[in-house]
Amino acid sequence: METYTFMREFADSWVLLAMFAFFLGAAVWAFLPSQRSAREDASLIPFRNEATPTNSSGTPENNDDAKNSRELKGLDNV
Repeated sequence: METYTFMREFADSWVLLAMFAFFLGAAVWAFLPSQRSAREDASLIPFRNEATPTNSSGTPENNDDAKNSRELKGLDNV
């Protein structure tokens, strides 16, 4: 049997089976109950750098909020 033919048959059968087993293992691991905190933390990533609430005129509600909004915008860090 030629090397190419052997490698092709091996990849078509056993390597495919190994990749599928790895996929199933990763999917099971990701949804284990012990991974709940990691999933919740990852779901909140888009909201980590939220700006402070503002009033109807678009300015921060108090002085602490004004300072925080400048820090979030990066004006004090330049």
